[in-house]
Amino acid sequence: MKFLFVVQGEGRGHLTQALTLEEHLMNHGHEVVGVLVGKSRQRDLPAFFRDRLHAPLFRFESPNFLPTPANRRNKLMRSVAYNMLKLPTFMRSIAYINRHIKESGADVVVNFYELLTGLTYLFCRPRVPQICIGHQYLFLHGDFKFPRVNRLSLEMLKMFTRLTSIGANRLLALSFTRMPDDLQQHIYVVPPLLRREALQQSPVQGDYIHGYMVNSGFAEQVEQWHSKRPDVPLCFFWDRKGETEVKQVDDTLMFHPLDDKTFLEHMAGCRAYASTAGFESICEAMYMGKPILMVPAHIEQECNAHDAMLAGAGIVSDEFDLGKLLEFAGNYQPDSRFVFWVNNIEVIVDHLVRKPEPEKSHYYTHRFMRFLRNIKSALSPYA
Repeated sequence: MKFLFVVQGEGRGHLTQALTLEEHLMNHGHEVVGVLVGKSRQRDLPAFFRDRLHAPLFRFESPNFLPTPANRRNKLMRSVAYNMLKLPTFMRSIAYINRHIKESGADVVVNFYELLTGLTYLFCRPRVPQICIGHQYLFLHGDFKFPRVNRLSLEMLKMFTRLTSIGANRLLALSFTRMPDDLQQHIYVVPPLLRREALQQSPVQGDYIHGYMVNSGFAEQVEQWHSKRPDVPLCFFWDRKGETEVKQVDDTLMFHPLDDKTFLEHMAGCRAYASTAGFESICEAMYMGKPILMVPAHIEQECNAHDAMLAGAGIVSDEFDLGKLLEFAGNYQPDSRFVFWVNNIEVIVDHLVRKPEPEKSHYYTHRFMRFLRNIKSALSPYA
């Protein structure tokens, strides 16, 4: 079979998932005919993705979160307003995605949580079946447990997730733990997509704290903690645009640009891991048996962090208080069941090559259109 990937380009998680899935599909004799990746001014596409990808790569302008001036947490409403101003650009991207779907010869479109893919299926109605994959689709699962967060932000997150999945035949929800499928909403719970290099590491317990921050403004918090505890070695990776060299602050603190090989090597040898709660790196830390401190940068990561905490992976904080991480690490016990769950990855390939059920085609398109009709009906008395 032939597959076309459309990938949200913000953060590294969806990118590494796409690389992993491409490798597994190729190993089963299938072909990825193209990979479309969203881009923005705020993010550079990591070199490891360009170097490892086999399929032709195409870029398009896509909506993205905007960091605060301090480059720490993301402001949802500010991001919505910014992206609304770029609607003409995004309409051109929708036409671009639709053209690639038609010309690719793909049998299936695999959507890695890219909003414009769902909107392409809403407005253009491509005939090629679409399957969505990502941890975020677990947020639509009837049994998912949410943290205590702003209700409006949570509903907007769920609505955004539904928008990405318009026209999908099924949703593959990557999960930290096994859960029953939610067949009513066509959600199938599957294990995380961890790259081969992560599975092949030989973890040891070192003396340093490893870390990753999607917004480089968190570096200030790390440096403040480091000034009080310079005896604890810290090795952090960040996604700061334009940074290509290691920033050596002193003998026990350094910041690395993103590099997949170096990142995993440091993960395998660390004492504990601190992160802005991206799903992918949390899974890698869990697989290697590392205790985790999660500092969410936006509502989606708050849900990730809460879910991982319930799974016993680590603790959640609103700042990089690495003292809490060291305290938690002292009593942490890895869960071997997660390793067995991750190694069950063949179930994902089975879902992708399974012939789509006709009655499920455009399921979320129909749901979204019904949602719009309900809003119109509710507002009609005031028109």
